[in-house]
Amino acid sequence: MSDRDPQPVERQLPTEEARDLLALVRDIAQREIAPKAAEEEDAGRFPREVFTLLSDSGLLGLPYDSEYGGGDQPYEVYLQVLEELAAARLTVGLGVSVHTLASYALATYGTKQQQVEHLPAMLGGGLLGAYCLSEPSSGSDAASLRTKAVRDGEGSWVIDGTKAWITHGGIADFYTVMARTGEDGPRGITAFLVPGDAPGLSGALPEKKMGMKGSPTAQVHFDGVRVGDDRRIGEEGQGFFIALSALDSGRLGIAACAIGLAQAALEEAVAYATQRRQFGRPVADFQGLRFMIADMATQIEAGRALYLAAARLRDAGKPFSKQAAMAKLHCTDAAMKVTTDAVQILGGYGYTADFPAERYMREAKVLQIVEGTNQIQRMVIARHVAGPEAR
Repeated sequence: MSDRDPQPVERQLPTEEARDLLALVRDIAQREIAPKAAEEEDAGRFPREVFTLLSDSGLLGLPYDSEYGGGDQPYEVYLQVLEELAAARLTVGLGVSVHTLASYALATYGTKQQQVEHLPAMLGGGLLGAYCLSEPSSGSDAASLRTKAVRDGEGSWVIDGTKAWITHGGIADFYTVMARTGEDGPRGITAFLVPGDAPGLSGALPEKKMGMKGSPTAQVHFDGVRVGDDRRIGEEGQGFFIALSALDSGRLGIAACAIGLAQAALEEAVAYATQRRQFGRPVADFQGLRFMIADMATQIEAGRALYLAAARLRDAGKPFSKQAAMAKLHCTDAAMKVTTDAVQILGGYGYTADFPAERYMREAKVLQIVEGTNQIQRMVIARHVAGPEAR
């Protein structure tokens, strides 16, 4: 692995507070996260203590209201925090993004009483969340989910079913769960906040994945899980709308993580190319590699500009669904291309676990799949541009 220090990204931040925040995040990333990343990913170890540190530092609730323990930060700033964390270790950056996604329903659609009761612990009390929408038979077709919640009297619900591909599945302290409470299709789905220690809730063994081995992804089983009606979020039948709204914001988180990962790969490639000598000079002097590096840097800058443009629309209260899909699509495709090129620049060394380039490439692939595959993103974008498909 290169001993070259990562170069700080030149950022345009809206306030001095935001600049101080990014400096804090960069310091934590370089001291507490990056040095252990390769070893812990290889061992498949989830760094729960890092998330405790981030919570204690006020970094797990950045885009939410400070009244409930959040950071009052705009998405423009929050996403750049994610980028820094993901550059140090994708398991951490993506984990923060998923936690933010899991907190979204309650923070946005919960009642005042629900928010007062639950949000402080979720945003700054050391808890870790998970988001439960996908199922074994309904991934991209999320509206066909089968997990059911049935009323048991006026005051409670009983949830039965299985969720799949859940980040933090089996270790989360709370789950935002979409379950069917009515008719087939999107109008029969309701959102619930389920505690991680609820009787009848269990996590399966984590999936054996190509990359991100330190981040547990598992099925979560609900076997007669009982929750009070006070843990229903929003109105009955509103859950699918809440889920899609959350995913618009979550896709921006994935985009930012993708750019952080790509930035780390670019740094590794440049460090190697400037130190490695062939034919009496650094390989970075050769035009073929210089052009590759130029293309990598351009894709990263374009992706960063795209996700920030979408974030600023969100911060201004304007529609951003199309731009979120574009950002997720472009940034994750760019991460796949940049990390693959980083392996190529390192040559044989890039294919070994002695350097992080091969891990970056394996990790990049999942970003094209999670929170809506890139094929789904293209469908979303096309609907905005060309209108809905003819039936």
